Amino acid sequence: MKEYLKTGEEVLREQSVDAGQGLSEAEVAGRLSKHGKNKLVEAKKTPIWKRFLEQLADPMIIILIAAAAVSGVTAVYAGESFADVIIILAVVIINAVLGVVQESKAEAAIAALQEIAAATSKVIRGGHQLTVRSEELVPGDIIVLEAGDSVPADARIVECASMKIEEAALTGESVPVLKTTDQLAAEENGKDVSLGDRKNMVYMGSSVAYGRGRAVVTATGMDTEMGKIADALTLAKDNATPLQMKLAQLSKVLSFLVIGICVIIFGVSLVRAYPDVSGEVMLDTFMVAVSLAVAAIPEGLAAVVTIVLSIGVTNMSKKAAIVRKLTAVETLGCTQIICSDKTGTLTQNKMTVVEHTGQEEKLLAIAMSLCNDAGLDENHEAVGEPTEAALVNYAWKAGLNKNRLVATYPRIGEAPFDSMRKMMSTVHRMEDGTVVQFTKGAPDEILKRCTQICLDGQAEELTEDIRASILKENKAMADKALRVLGAAMRTWEEEPSDYGAEVLEQDLCFLGLTGMIDPVRPEVKPAIDECRAAGIRPIMITGDHKDTAVAIAMQLGIIDDASQAITGSQLDDISDEELENEIERYSVYARVQPEHKVRIVNAWQKRGKITAMTGDGVNDAPSIKNADIGVGMGITGTDVTKNVADMVLADDNFATIVSAVSEGRRIYDNIRKAIQFLLASNLSEVLAIFFATLMGFTILKPVHLLWINLITDCFPALALGMEKPEKDIMKRAPRDPKDGIFAGGVGINVALQGIAVAVITLAAYFIGHYIEAGVWEITNSADGMTMAFLTLSMTEIFHSFNMRSLHKSILHTREQNGWLWLSMAASLICTTAVIYVPVLADAFGFEHISLMEYGVSIGLAVCIIPVVEISKVIQRNQKTFQE
Repeated sequence: MKEYLKTGEEVLREQSVDAGQGLSEAEVAGRLSKHGKNKLVEAKKTPIWKRFLEQLADPMIIILIAAAAVSGVTAVYAGESFADVIIILAVVIINAVLGVVQESKAEAAIAALQEIAAATSKVIRGGHQLTVRSEELVPGDIIVLEAGDSVPADARIVECASMKIEEAALTGESVPVLKTTDQLAAEENGKDVSLGDRKNMVYMGSSVAYGRGRAVVTATGMDTEMGKIADALTLAKDNATPLQMKLAQLSKVLSFLVIGICVIIFGVSLVRAYPDVSGEVMLDTFMVAVSLAVAAIPEGLAAVVTIVLSIGVTNMSKKAAIVRKLTAVETLGCTQIICSDKTGTLTQNKMTVVEHTGQEEKLLAIAMSLCNDAGLDENHEAVGEPTEAALVNYAWKAGLNKNRLVATYPRIGEAPFDSMRKMMSTVHRMEDGTVVQFTKGAPDEILKRCTQICLDGQAEELTEDIRASILKENKAMADKALRVLGAAMRTWEEEPSDYGAEVLEQDLCFLGLTGMIDPVRPEVKPAIDECRAAGIRPIMITGDHKDTAVAIAMQLGIIDDASQAITGSQLDDISDEELENEIERYSVYARVQPEHKVRIVNAWQKRGKITAMTGDGVNDAPSIKNADIGVGMGITGTDVTKNVADMVLADDNFATIVSAVSEGRRIYDNIRKAIQFLLASNLSEVLAIFFATLMGFTILKPVHLLWINLITDCFPALALGMEKPEKDIMKRAPRDPKDGIFAGGVGINVALQGIAVAVITLAAYFIGHYIEAGVWEITNSADGMTMAFLTLSMTEIFHSFNMRSLHKSILHTREQNGWLWLSMAASLICTTAVIYVPVLADAFGFEHISLMEYGVSIGLAVCIIPVVEISKVIQRNQKTFQE
């Protein structure tokens, strides 16, 4: 309806209400029936059982379930135990439960939005002021607003007395907005007036910081600006992370690989057995196919990825980054764009005096503190309207306690702030009985009423040269985006008979200027520098004015000049296609509205960039949910933001994001190491069984492979997940999200390393058979199978040490990984026990091998280290030659 473009009287007429009488109970009932309650629509909750099933729909989990089914069939036909089935299903269930616990849900965001609305409101009905539940408000209600009140609905102001509204959570405005009853003019370009500039409106989710007023409700519930945000949240979709997509692709590849290999081996085995194809032969052939299926499926991969991510979540929580979605850890590692809100994220969300002029600083501080309605609490923290609180803190830092000043110099009269005068004055009685007046306000208006200036403790004439000098200082501060206030004083021989502004505010003596701003967090500049070194582009998105945004951005090094900044109204003139093409030009977006933030995030995503969005206000929620990773603020952030975010910063510290990015990169690197290790191990098993089958002997049984995959492989893989970051981790560009898991030579390494381990395993089998039989021949051998099992297990253990770095030599990894050594010891003990403990050896079908055979197996296993070292040297030399 754009009530802000109409007069208050017009809006009242449209709502059919009298500002003094309000609505009658009958009118309220009728409008409540028409418009509904003043509350946001709740999202439909997803049942726990459905969330659990959604976790099971993951392709890798489906493969695990298939592995359990195959193992179950094997157990039935071979008369073996169901331990394998139980182990796999346990992995599946644990993984699904972790996913359900960690995942955030959209309905929590809507519930949090409801909590923001005021519980009760003061309203005029039937000529009387009543207190009613906010959800019972209807369009046309006259609400009464006072300092400290939450605004319960969207409304047009009809009465206003120095009322300032805190709108940071909704618009990003860093200081409370002074409101007015005046009708606004439409923008010359025909565009709508931005939310932050609607000075005659108040909106649900904001609060009254100062003054008082009355307003006529124009929108309730889902029709409010906050309701539109709630709508946007329900429409936003969760995007799959790069790792999720790559693992899904890997799962499909493995699925086809498993089916293909099983069909081929089953067919080849039947052809070889023809025409003697009996039921026993069919079972044996099926068992071979099952062995290959078990060998090809990395049963521990999903569990390893989940556990490594969980460990990363724990580590990040210790560094004040609370991850609400496991996959967010990985997404951080490839983040290329960080869109950050300014207020409270890059800045402290606390107005602070950073500059002052005038020779009498103590007197200036006294004036600013006393001509002020803010105060100090018992912890000496300023309480009140942010600008006035900043002045009280300024005095405190100058050694002046506001509470003591008030007791020493009590206020005996005042001329309250008025938006027309742009100043306020207070009159105080001094200890000696004299009366002093202090006036503060807009510097140019203060100067108009000054005839003197305080210099060296004396009142001197305020000449035109001095006046010009003060105005120059004022401009210099304003050019730095500082909010500048001037102060002056006047001494009275006796108490004024009239406290009207026209009496008090003349013949003043100028004291000085104070320049304040919401200062940047000291740790943000180094964090942004580190972001740039890591190839990450920081973007500032704020509801604040362009000048302020540009000043802060230039101070932080986000931009070099104002041409790299754009406003929300300018964005309205650009189509989505144009924005996508021009998005690289801008790093600062000022005076934006919620829909602008979503457009910006979407534009970067269309350019193929992994985009993070940080913020603390309600207005950030839709873009946070649409971003690849949403980062909410834990201290200043609203519940809405926290509930839709993938990660919450417990300390509201932008530098924590950089730490989280580093951790995300470390975790992804480690997951790739674990994946390469596990896939190379599985490939070696497939190749060993494939060639053994073609040659007509059984090298390993399904239970052996399952033991290796879930025990011997998982321990080292988890230990690799604990590797510390490599030194250059934050000095390299973010990885391309389009790169697959096998990018960067991982696929070649998996193939080469898989072949090497398979050759070593086959060699162990033949040596074991020779030691047992004394002849070289191709046939089944108990000693050969046992040595092959021991060699394969320990080869993979030693190979895990190669994986500490995908490209660097094992000799250059100076800092030891204690978890890896522990996993080697545990795997060695478990593997040895399976071979030498009679009960276990009988269950697995192993032969008691000699110490010499044991030593030969370990010696063969160690060979994988020099083999991979040679491979790394060749790869490094090739890379150097290419460069």
